[in-house]
Amino acid sequence: MKNNVKVARVEASITQEQLARKIGVTRQTIGLIEKGRYNPSLQLCVAIAKELNKTLDDLFWEVEA
Repeated sequence: MKNNVKVARVEASITQEQLARKIGVTRQTIGLIEKGRYNPSLQLCVAIAKELNKTLDDLFWEVEA
């Protein structure tokens, strides 16, 4: 699943480690989410969106190309 978490995180000028600490997961979890190798729970998606000041649609909505 492709997502825009990495783009939003870089735009916010925070590291994977910083984001992970703020939402209570490991840096590795953030890395896997960014690569689309981990399907986060809705609760985790909401926490990421809030921390990055984005909507769930901004981060996770798949747009057909």
